[in-house]
Amino acid sequence: MIHRVLASELSAHVGQTVQVSGWLHRRRELKNVTFLILRDRSGLTQAVLPGAVAGQSHDIPEETVLSFVGTVTANEQAPGGVELVAPAEGPQVELLSSPAETPPLEIYRPTVTASLPTILDGAPVTLRHPHLSAPFQLTAASIAGFRSALDALDFTEIHTPKIVGSATESGANVFALDWFGRKAYLAQSPQFFKQAMVGVFERVYETGPVFRAEPSDTARHLAQYTSLDAELGFITDHRDVMAVVHEALVGMVTSVAERAAAAVDLLGVKLPTVPEQIPEIHFADAMELLGEDEPDLSPANERTLGEWAVREFGSEFLFVTGYPMAKRPFYTHAQPDRPQYSNSFDLIFRGLELITGGQRLHRYEDYVAALAARGESTEAYEGYLANFKHGMPPHGGFALGLERWTMRLTEADNLRRTALFPRDLHRLTP
Repeated sequence: MIHRVLASELSAHVGQTVQVSGWLHRRRELKNVTFLILRDRSGLTQAVLPGAVAGQSHDIPEETVLSFVGTVTANEQAPGGVELVAPAEGPQVELLSSPAETPPLEIYRPTVTASLPTILDGAPVTLRHPHLSAPFQLTAASIAGFRSALDALDFTEIHTPKIVGSATESGANVFALDWFGRKAYLAQSPQFFKQAMVGVFERVYETGPVFRAEPSDTARHLAQYTSLDAELGFITDHRDVMAVVHEALVGMVTSVAERAAAAVDLLGVKLPTVPEQIPEIHFADAMELLGEDEPDLSPANERTLGEWAVREFGSEFLFVTGYPMAKRPFYTHAQPDRPQYSNSFDLIFRGLELITGGQRLHRYEDYVAALAARGESTEAYEGYLANFKHGMPPHGGFALGLERWTMRLTEADNLRRTALFPRDLHRLTP
């Protein structure tokens, strides 16, 4: 029996008769020979048909799904250094499925010239282009590296609800929905759940979607994105969390290099080096450096600080610590010696905010006081606050935006290029 062999495996089968299956990527007809380029999940295969039988393939359109049986032959000019030659009795081609219409872009072209709306509207087909699908190989490898790094630190992976009964974390920026006649909301983050699970597992992480109803129509915002979250207990302060961030980044970069090497090469990605000690700057010092006095960093500020970190430290990563308490959630722990600032941080990667994290409050009475200071009642938070009535250790955590990570790895101009099916102010399909 002849078994299917992937394009990347052909070099190990020289001289053997094998079957390849995939999409007809491109057909090239010469006077005495026709080349069929087949595409599968691992790459491209060149199948050679002599002129006498090449006519059998003349009416097969590109993107037809087919199987081809032939003999693997060495050829340095072919993809992967080998090609598939039709047997003497003629090619054994089986058509598995034919396209009903022409794709919105030419998949075989080495570069993509189609507009972003065209790419997004036709994503199930346009993402077949190797350059458009490659970023998601980086994404997959990054998640694997994140998991591997935190597993090695004895974290437990959890999966928390994405539909919640109250919009308590940050006010109005939530999506409301009907839940069997009751009002419910899409979760903005797993924050409250992962804090609760610190009381069970001490160290937890999650990868999953989060939803933000922010009317931001920019190249760096989505209404739904993938968040890589972690939370750990028995910390001294936010620097213990920053140490875990470092290990997660190392794991992600290493995994991309190992698992997605072909995508890295195809896209010409320059993988970052995670320094042994990621440089940091306090928010107050950052404002002095920028010559400003603002409660938060603007995108332009992030770019400026990113460039500064490269010049001063040779690092594409920079921690900005000590954000003003007024700009952080109520559960954030204040800086003991400067209570107007927080034990929190952002990580800037190549001039873009990638991670937000910090130390949380862990005593019930501190939560009551924090809410009172902001003029809020504890009533809406009773379920959340109950966790802290039963003893919680000092803890903290962080959240990393996966699409932003891949955006900076690939130097993409728009976050929508690193989201399979982006959801934003205007887009709910496909």
